[in-house]
Amino acid sequence: HSTLPSPGRTLGNVALMPLRQTTKGSARGPAPLTSDEDIIDQTINLFKANILFKNFEMETDVDRVLVYVTLYIIECLKRLQKIPNAERATQDMFSAALEPFSIPGEAGFPLNAFYTKPGGEAEEMKKYFVQIRHETGARLAEKVFDPSLSPDGGPAKWWTCWAKRKFLNVALDKRR
Repeated sequence: HSTLPSPGRTLGNVALMPLRQTTKGSARGPAPLTSDEDIIDQTINLFKANILFKNFEMETDVDRVLVYVTLYIIECLKRLQKIPNAERATQDMFSAALEPFSIPGEAGFPLNAFYTKPGGEAEEMKKYFVQIRHETGARLAEKVFDPSLSPDGGPAKWWTCWAKRKFLNVALDKRR
């Protein structure tokens, strides 16, 4: 569970968390700026522990963001394990963030039972999720291609070994 407090504003029942913006594409969206640890940092740090859960009780609207980011990390790892170097990884993660995806309330979204449809805020939620996807992909690429974990310049097996795991027995992308 996230230790970050809920900022109060939500889209549907998903907290609109402040993000530490480290990529160009992530500045366009509704998430406020922060320079502190954000939900993406926390999710990446807790990923290896959280991935082992088959059940996860969502206690707050912040936990819904944590679950979404965790599921997106798995999708990113599936792609990153096939990429030869950090430069290509960064490009691929940028592209992945912009690919079509489902939001709560749409047929392809895997956890509709736990998320409410955003109503009139659907476009804003889509932009927020794109922000989250940009930041998550960029920061994860840095971790997966960290030279201290993978001296040969390829993806670190310490991270890619988790690509085949499922979190809560669901996947964001039904095709994979």
